[in-house]
Amino acid sequence: MATETFEFQVEARQLLQLMIHSVYSNKDVFLRELVSNASDALDKLRLAKLRDDTLDADVSDPHIEIEADKDARTLTVRDNGIGMSYDEVGRLIGTIANSGTAQFLKELKEAEAEGGAEGLIGQFGVGFYSGFMVADEMTLVTRRAGESQGTRWSSRGEGTYTLERVDDAPQGTAVTLHLKPADPENQLHDYTSEWKIREIVKRYSDFITWPVKLVQPQGESGEAPEPETLNSMKALWARSRDEVSDDEYHELYKHISHDWRDPLETIRLQAEGTFEYQALLFLPSHAPHDLFTQNFRRGLQLYVKRVFIMDDCEELLPPYLRFVKGVVDAQDLSLNVSREILQQDRHIRAMRNRLTKKVLATVKEMREKNPERYTTFWREFGAVLKEGLVTDAENRDTLLAVASFASTHSAEEPTTLKAYVERMKDGQEDIWYVTGESRQAVENSPHMEAFRAKGIEVLLLTDPVDEVWADTVGAFEGKRLRSVAKGEIDLDGKDEQQADGEKEKQAESYAALLGWMKEQLAEDIKDVRLSSRLTVSPACVVSDADDLTPALENMYRAMGQEVPRTKRILELNPGHPLVQGLNRAFQQDSGDRTALTESTELLHTLAVLAEGGQPKDPARFVKLVAERLERGL
Repeated sequence: MATETFEFQVEARQLLQLMIHSVYSNKDVFLRELVSNASDALDKLRLAKLRDDTLDADVSDPHIEIEADKDARTLTVRDNGIGMSYDEVGRLIGTIANSGTAQFLKELKEAEAEGGAEGLIGQFGVGFYSGFMVADEMTLVTRRAGESQGTRWSSRGEGTYTLERVDDAPQGTAVTLHLKPADPENQLHDYTSEWKIREIVKRYSDFITWPVKLVQPQGESGEAPEPETLNSMKALWARSRDEVSDDEYHELYKHISHDWRDPLETIRLQAEGTFEYQALLFLPSHAPHDLFTQNFRRGLQLYVKRVFIMDDCEELLPPYLRFVKGVVDAQDLSLNVSREILQQDRHIRAMRNRLTKKVLATVKEMREKNPERYTTFWREFGAVLKEGLVTDAENRDTLLAVASFASTHSAEEPTTLKAYVERMKDGQEDIWYVTGESRQAVENSPHMEAFRAKGIEVLLLTDPVDEVWADTVGAFEGKRLRSVAKGEIDLDGKDEQQADGEKEKQAESYAALLGWMKEQLAEDIKDVRLSSRLTVSPACVVSDADDLTPALENMYRAMGQEVPRTKRILELNPGHPLVQGLNRAFQQDSGDRTALTESTELLHTLAVLAEGGQPKDPARFVKLVAERLERGL
């Protein structure tokens, strides 16, 4: 049969070179592409036979074979699927020629400059040509099911390709790569090596529906052993729930996560309609040690028609669900979809929204039906889930519904915001909370004294993100979220309020001292006032209602954001003997007030220490305390 030679267009030749040399960072994917093409061919044959049972095609043993010849340095991938006719080869395998317009090349070069060329090329369906990354020449022999004559296509990836009709081609398609010379210093990329072929198939094509078989070379006896099936074909997410045991799910989770413990919860999701996909997600039973580090590797495994695409697709879930492990298998994405394309794809956004809602619905159901399991989950992942209260406004109400918090109501059982509101005292208008490093520290905070005395419940928030989300959320069911350490508070009921005259008299009595102390501490505070939140401690420092707290300031600085230092407010307890003594001493002594100045400085530093802060000058603080102790002895 005559061989016809065709020239690539100029643009197509440039396109091919650009793809070969710069598009794929991982050359192993060429085998993924060829195996995926073979799998598609088998899928099409099965469908064609179902539609036309008179089709003269062999469907008795559908499979994919991989055969390597070390001596000839060739690698062949063959299938007994639908195959192609002569015209189809020219049209389909010649896609790169038919797509080689100046406009396409312009788009590709723009995408290349922005790092998204791989995804663009994947959209145009020319992944077949990725074989030229590892081969000097590619040959394809194919025969369409139901036809008697086959076709041979061949190209060196340069200026031309050839087409030839052949009579002896078996049904299906065989692609042979004439591999580039071996690199003796880089055996990791020897694609004639059995272990390398096994590794690539296991990593990228393990769950393909059809068996991928490795053809073994002949032994000394001259007989070749039976081909070995390399893939498991166990796509658990594509099988119904009653066909899969919990042990099988757990084994898949351990394989994906490298965790030796069973998952806490397994989540299945199947979406049908215009965009189909299956998802199999897992909630771990414990938090990894690096969950809050910058380099934590997050994301789900992404498959397209059971072909592995990437190990850590971050776009499928928001960062606050980064602990979730699992697999998503989409039917209508490109095999070569890039991260840039994923960020812009509306289908990916729709999948992300639905997967997020499914995970949160599972957590909510767990809290309602399995409190013990929910307690484990929240202990391990509550802190990271609360990040969503800041970043995910769409799901904020759901997150508030599933969240639980330590509270003064119970030392053992956390509470939900809904339960807190139901327990609020008559006349209480706000949800009160306190933040700090530990439960013990916040329970002993001076800011808590009046609330403890009045029996008002306070949420005890000890995670770093609590400062941020409480400020962002602002309210729940119409009730404001208020910090016990910010702004002015008045917990007295109308019947318990002091007479206006008595309050004014007390304020007048302390006015001079408060003004003088404000001058002495002007570097550190912006005001000194009498407190209504203290019952035991002499003093405390608080923030204005709209100011950043020291903890938030430190958090922003740790993230590299410069924020101005906010001066605090010093509140004094007028009923405390130390404060009363300071006021008497101030009124009686108008001369040298060195001792009074030192006492004011000590009082302020003690208030800072009481809330977990640090003295501005530790050495001076120790010196002053030592001198006072010495005088006392």
